[in-house]
Amino acid sequence: MVAKRTECISSFIVMDVLEKACAMEKAGQDVIHLEVGEPDFDTPDCIKQAMCAALAQGYTHYCHSLGMIELREAISAYYRRTYGVPVDPGQVIVTPGTSPALLLLFAALLDDGDEVIVSDPHYACYPNFVKFANGQVVTVPVFEEDGFQYRPEAIAERLTSRTRAILINSPSNPTGNLLSPERMQAIARFPAYVVSDEIYHGLVYEGQEHSILEYTDRAFVLNGFSKLFAMTGFRLGYLIAPLEFVRPIQKLVQNFFISANPMVQMAGITALESAGADTARMKAIYDERRRFMIQRLRELGFGITVEPTGAFYVFANAKHISHDSYRLAFDILEKARVGVTPGIDFGAHGEGYLRFSYANSLENIAEGMTRLQTYLQGLPV
Repeated sequence: MVAKRTECISSFIVMDVLEKACAMEKAGQDVIHLEVGEPDFDTPDCIKQAMCAALAQGYTHYCHSLGMIELREAISAYYRRTYGVPVDPGQVIVTPGTSPALLLLFAALLDDGDEVIVSDPHYACYPNFVKFANGQVVTVPVFEEDGFQYRPEAIAERLTSRTRAILINSPSNPTGNLLSPERMQAIARFPAYVVSDEIYHGLVYEGQEHSILEYTDRAFVLNGFSKLFAMTGFRLGYLIAPLEFVRPIQKLVQNFFISANPMVQMAGITALESAGADTARMKAIYDERRRFMIQRLRELGFGITVEPTGAFYVFANAKHISHDSYRLAFDILEKARVGVTPGIDFGAHGEGYLRFSYANSLENIAEGMTRLQTYLQGLPV
């Protein structure tokens, strides 16, 4: 009999869309992928060369469970020069991807029944990490007219004696919007810890992203190399934690992961120190795609009240077409051969929206918009 802890885990719908799209491609159909949040760029050469050099130099064994000190020092230096905040390398825990960091964090932070406040809509997997640690998810709705930012007063209404953390994600998946400094400051004043997912930092096209560490040290920061550096397959992330949590989390790493891959960690050092020109080039291309996609989606009648300025997503209001985003997304996939993500994947308040990813070439995005236009024109009036 399957363990009950797995029965409460929902599927990641975007992966269902992707797998259906892949099956269609295997059958000979051409699909435009606007569903998956994965950079389409190749990993910069300097990063690949660093990993190959590390492999040749014998970085093929276990290393310190917290991660190589050289990488932890590089992360510390990166946060100091980027955000002006001091981070002790002893606070940094290197993990095989950011998802394991979330699992470790909530395992160390939550006792049975402890609560974590999460926005709705939110990254689809957040609730499952909390539930797997026997925590309770408390959702706070966020709204299109606010750019899907938290309203601090709405958080205050849901705080209880069991609230252990408030989870923020700026720039956000799925919305692409940023939290303002004022709202981050307000959130930092609450008594709960703040868990800040900063994986899309560096991919901001208007305005400026801020680390939660600029406002409080009662915070956990999640970050990694997948998005900004186009290193999804390297599986390299990290967690910056308050010092009192480091040893408990380290013991979990020792038991469940041993350590992150050393040769990949060497590539991470090069990413932080030498890939600035590459990330600037990718960022400029993302911005061109962003502006094009926003314009085309608006021309097609989708609602975008506040333009997204970060990550690589547009969360578009499709309620004038359907209030069943799951059915709509799969209908678009089957009839238009365009993969998009249904808003319901991101929570109840995501229903009626579709997430479009511009982590694809401008040529493919343009073709996807043309196919979508033809699909919409064929709908009954």
